[in-house]
Amino acid sequence: MKKQKSLSILAATVALGTLLAGCGGGQSSAPQSNSGGGSTSGGGAGEKLVIAVVGPMSGQYSDYGSTAKAGAEYALKEKQEAFKALGFDVQLSAQDDQADPKQGVAVAQMLISNPDVVGVVGHATTGASITAAAQYDQEKLVMVSPSATGSDLTEQGKKIVHRICARDDQQGSKAAIYAKNQLGVKSAFIMHDKAAYGQGLAEEVKKQFEADGVQIVGFEGVTAGEKDYSAVINQIVSKNPEMIYFGGYYSDAGIIVKQAREKGFKGIFMGGDGYDSADLVKIAGAENANNVVFTSTVGDVGATEEGKKWIEDFEKSTGNKVGIFTSFGYDSMGVMLNGLEEAIKANGGKKPTREQVLEAVHKTKDYKGKFVNVTFNDKGDNEFASVYVYKYEDGKKVYIGEAK
Repeated sequence: MKKQKSLSILAATVALGTLLAGCGGGQSSAPQSNSGGGSTSGGGAGEKLVIAVVGPMSGQYSDYGSTAKAGAEYALKEKQEAFKALGFDVQLSAQDDQADPKQGVAVAQMLISNPDVVGVVGHATTGASITAAAQYDQEKLVMVSPSATGSDLTEQGKKIVHRICARDDQQGSKAAIYAKNQLGVKSAFIMHDKAAYGQGLAEEVKKQFEADGVQIVGFEGVTAGEKDYSAVINQIVSKNPEMIYFGGYYSDAGIIVKQAREKGFKGIFMGGDGYDSADLVKIAGAENANNVVFTSTVGDVGATEEGKKWIEDFEKSTGNKVGIFTSFGYDSMGVMLNGLEEAIKANGGKKPTREQVLEAVHKTKDYKGKFVNVTFNDKGDNEFASVYVYKYEDGKKVYIGEAK
């Protein structure tokens, strides 16, 4: 591995467990606009540079954006003094896209209009990332997403797009392989919420099950936000599959789990990192949530002593609990800051252009993050990204290990 430069991040190793992996959803509302805004630096000396952190900071998917922001902010605070020594005051601007593709565009346009913004950590979800990327691409403004998993995001040929997490085609196929080989599943009913993330995952699971000879007894899309899924659940119960796979988020998954259990389904539920929320257990009920398995692009931060120490330091320093994308928000900001430093050096110590920052980030190779190592391929996908498995047991999330 290549030795990191002077700004390499200090701390732990490994990763944290869902979502949203990355997809769309949420409601419309005006983006938070504080053009130079959300500074974590306290306005120190030096030429100002702004890195935006974008995701759902409010609404039902706020866990995804707010936890990524907390990790990114922590990483930036650790490096601000080093950047001041280089003559720059690097600030953070947090923006709320509500996990809504339209809001993603509005936020992107606002950020583009601020010449101090040189990079974006985000967006957190796939739908908003795709629409925002079209805007950033016009201005060569680089983005590094901690959690947008949709395969289409990096298949559109936009050089500005990067992510440190695994793609849905990796997550979906590995989930299906795990279900067959480790859980012994021979038949499954597959559902999805008709959104970019949920449907993308479900289609990848279907493809892998078909290749491996697992019988698919049904494939149905449902409308997210419904309160009664009995029509499709009656279908499922009559076909008696060993597993229900639902591609979507915890808010719908919790209702589906509860209603299916009430109708007598005793088999396995499975989904992606959209299930990674204690609210799924609250909605479904702790007993009903037993035997709910989900994959995530983030591993267990506390699986090592080093990771436990990082959690302790983070929580003591910030007053926040480590959440679903705290670790990947931290490493995404680390990648961005590493690229920014390289761009400053390549530009003779002067403020780099957006395109120079983009070039430096795009060339990231063997970056040793605290929770995931990063080498971007030409598409902007991380060659070191992995998929992990969790389950709910007695109301608690239990880490199983890497999906094999």
